[in-house]
Amino acid sequence: MAVLWDPTTGASQVGATEKAAQSLNIDLQVIEIANRDDLTDAFRKARAGGADGLNVLASPSLSSLFREIIDLAAQNRLPAIYQWREHVDAGGLVSYGPSLTALWRQAGTIAVKVLKGVKPADLPIEQPTKFELAINARTAKSLGIPMQPSLLVSADDVIE
Repeated sequence: MAVLWDPTTGASQVGATEKAAQSLNIDLQVIEIANRDDLTDAFRKARAGGADGLNVLASPSLSSLFREIIDLAAQNRLPAIYQWREHVDAGGLVSYGPSLTALWRQAGTIAVKVLKGVKPADLPIEQPTKFELAINARTAKSLGIPMQPSLLVSADDVIE
């Protein structure tokens, strides 16, 4: 499994991914993406390293490159998982992560509290509470990946 990560976001996602891969006995290839110019070489490295799949970690920088990443994943026939459902809408294979709509709503609620005079330091730290699994069945079919009915049923959204 290859993992694309942005070094400006810190290494905590990489550490958690490495720990999970080790517990599942999965070989992991971590590939740093500092900018758009690194993408083509990253996919070359993933293929040369024998990657059978790709995990794109959460990052503003990587999110801004999602169209290029989705295109390169398709060109390289590399199944990829993304953090945001919107990437599946754009042709990515699968995503699992927090609902952006719920996060925006949560941010709005916090902003209203601050505007009403609550000190930001007095507000509790809040974590996302809603996570979504989205699958693009068209992308799966183009990659020749059969989707198990149990996986499709458990998905929050399946794009046909």
